[in-house]
Amino acid sequence: MTRAAQDSLVLLSRAFADQQAGRLDDAEAKYAQVYEIDASAIVPTVAWPHLPSNTRPAAESREVVVDQVVIGSCTNGRIEDLRIAAGILEGRKVHDRVRLIVIPATQDIYRQAMHEGLFDIFLDANAAVSTPTCGPCLGGHMGILAPGETAIATTNRNFVGRMGHTASKVYLASPAVAAASAVAGRIIGPKDL
Repeated sequence: MTRAAQDSLVLLSRAFADQQAGRLDDAEAKYAQVYEIDASAIVPTVAWPHLPSNTRPAAESREVVVDQVVIGSCTNGRIEDLRIAAGILEGRKVHDRVRLIVIPATQDIYRQAMHEGLFDIFLDANAAVSTPTCGPCLGGHMGILAPGETAIATTNRNFVGRMGHTASKVYLASPAVAAASAVAGRIIGPKDL
């Protein structure tokens, strides 16, 4: 490791320790540049196969029929993500030909989601809830895509063969878009339900 890299790590470690000890807050922070973004102009987006950077608005993805939806794993399996998905699925059912797999990111999140009643919402919607696992995200087990199948997932990669057969397709989206798509059986945004 270079000396510059070591110095950077030391500075980051000190800043983290200061932040954890309450000695530094945003009011005291100095920024090289500040960007202001109008978040109201951001529309739900989907990453098309076979790169996370191959993005289009969800509204341009409505013709894509899905066989499987994966919400969670280590990416987008936070309690906030599960709450968003449950809010969309509550009182609704997963489309008859769609498999929905929900994977909390950690055991603590699993327990919290269970205690908050989120699992009841997922199960009532006909989803399968898993313990924390990489599972279908890396094509290891549970929800492996067959030739010609299409999934939309909240995971972080969608390259060829990532979730199963090389002739399958994986689209990436937020928990809100994924949950709405599970109900519709095709890719849609939550406002389209």
